[in-house]
Amino acid sequence: MTIFPEQVRTVYFDAVGTILFPDPPVALAYHQAGQRYGSRRSLDEVRRAFSAAFAAEERRDRESGNRTDSRREWDRWQRIVQATFPDVSGLEGERLFDDLWNHFALSTNWRVAPEADRLLSGLKQRGLQVGIASNFDRRLVTIVSELPVLNHSSVVVRYSEEIGWRKPAPEFFAALCAGEPPHQVMLVGDDRTNDYDGARAAGLHAILLDDHLTLRDLLP
Repeated sequence: MTIFPEQVRTVYFDAVGTILFPDPPVALAYHQAGQRYGSRRSLDEVRRAFSAAFAAEERRDRESGNRTDSRREWDRWQRIVQATFPDVSGLEGERLFDDLWNHFALSTNWRVAPEADRLLSGLKQRGLQVGIASNFDRRLVTIVSELPVLNHSSVVVRYSEEIGWRKPAPEFFAALCAGEPPHQVMLVGDDRTNDYDGARAAGLHAILLDDHLTLRDLLP
């Protein structure tokens, strides 16, 4: 594990796209839910609309300084669902939103990266603190608590709604350090802006996962 510098004492992993994956994938889950409430959009239309709506919310976050709270997270997903399904409105639109919100709150609709168990165990055996640091909302706590690989009491879970700031805000990373010097903390993630650049700018170590470096490459 030479990729983890000796001075690092705490390693956080981003959640979605790094150590947690929606199962079924987001676009498919949205498409199936939309059909239940009368949407006639194709899977490809749903995929493209969701991506555009998600990107619009990321821009909204940047423009507001990446502050967040429970209301902001609720509103975010309402706007994303509405933009993804303009052909579902009124009471059916409300039911569709509730359906999707609850779907992604269930641990049974998420899978853990196959390398996670061995990787987290190896880091803990080295005496390192491990955790999850995510722009997800409070649903993450329940999801993690119900997934055997992640629900160890030693795994710290930090998320933007609780911290009050979203990555890449420096305040988010300051909260991760919790009094530790930043050079003793590392974040592993798959998003260059939110994970890698944000962590590095705040003085933390960072690893960016991509096509050339995966969780498997971090195994002992």
